[in-house]
Amino acid sequence: MRPLGAKESVILFILILSQGFDYSRSCKCDEQYFCNCSSNHLQHVPKVPANALGLDLSFNQIESISMNDLRPYCELKTLNLHKNKLKFIHVEAFKSQHKLEVLDLSLNNLKNLSSSWFRELKSLQQLNLVGNPYTTLGPAPIFQSLLNLRTLRFGSPSLREIYKNGLDGLAHLNEMTFIGSNLRSYENGSLKAAHPIGLVSLSLQNLFQNDPELVSKVLQDVSHPESLLIIKDAELITNTSTEPFKATKEGGTKSLTFQNSCTTDEALTSFLMVMDGSSLSYIGLEDIHLIGQGWWQKASYTHYENLHTAYIRNLDIQGFFEFSSMTQLGFLLVHLHRVSVINGTVFVIPPITTFLLKKLEYLDLSQNLLSDLTIEPTLSTSFGAYQNLVTLNVSQNVLKSLGLMSRLATNLKSLTYLDLSRNSFVSMPEKCSWPATLRFLNLSSTKIRKLTPCLPSSLTVLDLSENDLTVFNQRFSQLTTLIMTGNRLMKLPHGELLPSLQTLLIQRNALRMFNRSDLKRFINLQYLEAGYNNFVCSCEFVSFFRQDVDLFITLRDGRGNYVCDTPFTLRGDAIDSVRLSVFECYMIPAVSVLCSLIIMALGLIVVTCHKLHVIWYLQMTKAWIQAKRKPAVGRLAEELRYDAFVSYSQHDAEWVEEILVPELESAHPPFALCLHKRDFQPGRWIVDNIIDSIEKSHRTLFVLSEHFVTSEWCRYELDFSHFRIIDEHNDSAVLVLLGPIKKETIPKRFCKLRKIMNSRTYLEWPEEEEKRSEFWNNLRAVLQRDEC
Repeated sequence: MRPLGAKESVILFILILSQGFDYSRSCKCDEQYFCNCSSNHLQHVPKVPANALGLDLSFNQIESISMNDLRPYCELKTLNLHKNKLKFIHVEAFKSQHKLEVLDLSLNNLKNLSSSWFRELKSLQQLNLVGNPYTTLGPAPIFQSLLNLRTLRFGSPSLREIYKNGLDGLAHLNEMTFIGSNLRSYENGSLKAAHPIGLVSLSLQNLFQNDPELVSKVLQDVSHPESLLIIKDAELITNTSTEPFKATKEGGTKSLTFQNSCTTDEALTSFLMVMDGSSLSYIGLEDIHLIGQGWWQKASYTHYENLHTAYIRNLDIQGFFEFSSMTQLGFLLVHLHRVSVINGTVFVIPPITTFLLKKLEYLDLSQNLLSDLTIEPTLSTSFGAYQNLVTLNVSQNVLKSLGLMSRLATNLKSLTYLDLSRNSFVSMPEKCSWPATLRFLNLSSTKIRKLTPCLPSSLTVLDLSENDLTVFNQRFSQLTTLIMTGNRLMKLPHGELLPSLQTLLIQRNALRMFNRSDLKRFINLQYLEAGYNNFVCSCEFVSFFRQDVDLFITLRDGRGNYVCDTPFTLRGDAIDSVRLSVFECYMIPAVSVLCSLIIMALGLIVVTCHKLHVIWYLQMTKAWIQAKRKPAVGRLAEELRYDAFVSYSQHDAEWVEEILVPELESAHPPFALCLHKRDFQPGRWIVDNIIDSIEKSHRTLFVLSEHFVTSEWCRYELDFSHFRIIDEHNDSAVLVLLGPIKKETIPKRFCKLRKIMNSRTYLEWPEEEEKRSEFWNNLRAVLQRDEC
């Protein structure tokens, strides 16, 4: 085999890279081994980790699944192929998915269903085949191998025929959704399962109008006292369209719900007459468009003693303001125990209607138009109405007076649960009256800013979430659950006010921290949800939260929701992950120790500098540098005017001026000497004069005596001479001792001069007259300039 050329190598690399890029870009796999490949324009099944448990391929353009596409993924439990372009699935495509529990093939282009697909799917519990263009279901059993199937969704507008034995083998089926809006042929028993199905949802649309006989066959198979029946997308316009419900009545259906449907007065009246005397105990109307004015009196003779619950949500009445009083439904209302009318534009229920609600235990009028003006007649207890009412929900209306609501609730002698949430009370009065039976009160999202003694002390559950409360200062001796989420509390309520509290929800407030003393005040507190607050991550709080908080309560919302807000460097970090240093935790002791160490170090430095004469060196260096930088006056830098600069103490001036100077200046040739008294330039800085004189002199003659060592200016002259010795690397200093002097009296910092005294012979003024001639000869020889 010949080696690849450069161009071929590049092409191969690009191909490999493109394959890897397809996986890394198209799919994101999380820690739970779920891979999301949705909405990536994929045309084939991508490569994902072999241990993937979930694979979402929805909203792509996959047209086929081959035998090997899914073979590596034996651990899959969820496979979602919703909304692709699937036309072909190999009969062994799912052969290796023995652990698959959820399979979604909805909204594809599968024109035929094959039982071979499901042969190995023994663990499958949910299957969705809705929205594919297959036209026939059966006659051969398709789902018989799905022994553990719980949920089945199938059918589409394309389905025309359905045969018996379609559900054979589905012994555990609990939920079924069937879409057959254009069904033409239905064999009796096709949708009848071996056991009653818990929930059956049918979408038959205009078949109620066009083929009621076929609908009757379907309803006959799915109706059962233990099955909840949902009818979707139905058009119940005429008497004929309601005839199929005779099968529902005969099947003993107890729960019937209509969703997203349209009906009329005529059809409703006919439905009530058809279902007369039935076992129906629950009727639901969701997203219903009603054409009519509520004239249903023709059905007033019917009997619905078993009907206890009516659930109405999003009811749209055409010509709402022409709708008649509900009194015509008295034959139904007198039996009802539970009524929900949600988002139905209800603004009042007149007393003549409430009079009929004597058995009512549950009333939900949320998301309507009840106001302070209309709530009073609506909750009128005249003639014994509402005496059995236990639960009242009037949330999300336009109520504004909490005092009015408390007064009306007082008349409801059995009231236990009251939901007043999402109204605009803003404030509450100081005193209110409530029924003694009230245990649950929901005042969430009511814009309340301050609590007062108005609230009943009998409560066991109180919801005050999503308000503007900053303080909780009321006592509730029986309260077991308090919900304060979404307020502005900066600290936990005082535990002494809530001796029976077991659960506290206080997320999204302004809590800064809490500690063991806060929690100890709660005698019975077991569960706390306090995440998403502005926690200050101090050392005390972080230590308590990480080590001790679980000893007092259970954080039911998970520790990951507790994050730092301050300090800024820790903002957004989970408290469990925070690690604070000793310096951050013990600031004052740490600063004290640090300051002590700094002071000790500075003291040590000062002592060291004193011992090593560092300050002296710095001062001399500064003076020398300043003097060197100043321009020379009246000479060139290299010019030497004097043979010697004489440094002496004022106490030795007599010897210098009367003996030394005359002797040297009268010599042949004469020596030029520089004396500070005579030759220093008046008005000039003395240090400049000293340095300038030393630099202009060939030698520096030090007349040493006991007085010299104690003279401050003599020491300066020694200092600068020392610098010259170091700077010019010469021995320009000449030492003359007028009398005996201990070398130790010369400062130790002048190491160079001490070295000169130790290594060279210095001149000593003799007391004997006969030796002075030799002294002068030696001195003149030392001061003599070298000849070039």
